[in-house]
Formats: sequence, structure tokens, C-alpha cells
Amino acid sequence: MKILVCISHVPDTTSKINFVNGDSEFDTNGVQYVINPNDEFGLTRAIWFQEQQGANVTVVNVGGPDTEPTLRKALAIGANEAIRVNATPTDGFFVAKQLAEVVKSGNYDLIICGKESLDYNGGMVPGMLAGLLDYNFVNSCTELTIEGNNAKASREIDGGKEIISSSLPLVIGGQKGLVEEKDLRIPNMRGIMTARTKVLTVLEPVVASTNTKAVKFEKPAPKSAVKLISADNLDELINLLHNEAKVI
Repeated sequence: MKILVCISHVPDTTSKINFVNGDSEFDTNGVQYVINPNDEFGLTRAIWFQEQQGANVTVVNVGGPDTEPTLRKALAIGANEAIRVNATPTDGFFVAKQLAEVVKSGNYDLIICGKESLDYNGGMVPGMLAGLLDYNFVNSCTELTIEGNNAKASREIDGGKEIISSSLPLVIGGQKGLVEEKDLRIPNMRGIMTARTKVLTVLEPVVASTNTKAVKFEKPAPKSAVKLISADNLDELINLLHNEAKVI
């Protein structure tokens, strides 16, 4: 079985976020990047298939040379090889188009994406990718098993979960639950050294349109100051909750 894991290069969730050029562009200065958490769950599941069922695991990213450390980390975790499409990920359709070309040329059985990246939270790429390939698609996937050419997946729905069976090839939009957080892999020294010798192929992008554009970003409004009310002043507390906070 050949598995392709799509990796997004996103800011660490602890990073301080700022914007430049009239709040139209993300400020990358001083920001540390990591594997998108939803993608990391998918990568860990792919490595499980590698260890238990002999699957070959390739990771792919659409981005510039600055994303290669993230791909090398994925190789250190256990991926067999990596592919970088040498292009700026301008929007979801553009990225999906690049990934579709990689899938077509590599003849992959299972494509695992995160259901969304934690920078823009667009959630567009997995579904668009499946549409471009005309592959079956399971989004918000929290469990996945493969037996031969058949897959069984669970996905979150409102108030419960849905169990789905599908044949391969298949596109998965994975999330937390696909593996447990305790099962995520931390690269060890041997993995880091081995990753240096693994193949990282750079491909030039295919022509694709950019259909959306970020016009402006706005940060959440700062939280208001905390008001402390004396424990014996119940009337004032009720007044503020009713007339100012409007929660009662």
C-alpha cells in the first residue's frame, strides 16, 4: 500500500501573531513553524500502517525552501520519502491542484490530509483534492483501518459518530482521534540522522488558478479588564451580570 500524507507548514500555536502591509499579510518574523497538528495525527497513523502492514509512506508539502525542515521532521518521524512542490500556497484550490498532480504521478492508494490547517482554518483542500481526483472522501476522520483494498473509517457527526466503509483509493481528512496524542512520535537521534539521507524531491508546480485572496486580517478584540466585586455586595454583582454582561 502506498500512502501520501499531505503536510502543512504552520506557525507554532504558541507564536505571537501579527500582520503587516495594512493587516493584509501575515508577519513571519520570529515565528517558529511546525507540522500542522491535524496532519501530524495523520502522519502517525500512516507510520502505524507502515510498521504493521508494510505500507510505503511519502509526505508532501506545497511551499518554498523554508518548509523543508518541517518535511525533514516528518522523515525523522518515519516517512520513507518526501516531496516539496516549489510554490507559494496561495489558496486552497491552488494547493489541491498541485497535490492532485502528485497523487496522479505516484499512484497512491491512500491520501491522508488534516481536515484543516491551524493557520487559516480553511478546511478546503481535502475535499477539493478528492473532487479533482474523483476519489472517495471521508472528512473529520477519527478512526481508520485498512484490510486489503477496503477501508473502514469513523467520522464525527453532530451528536455522535458515523462508521463508513470504502474501497481504495481514498482521501481522508483526519483530526485528533485518528491516533491518541500520547502516540505522536518525537524524532529520536537515529531518526534525525537517517532523515538526512532520505530522498526529498522538489517538483515545479503545474499551472493552476488562484480563486480566493485574503483582503484583510483582524485579531480578536482584547478582553476587557476584570471587575472585582466584594463578596458581600450581591446586589452589585447581579446588576452587572444583568445590565452590563447581559448574561442573566
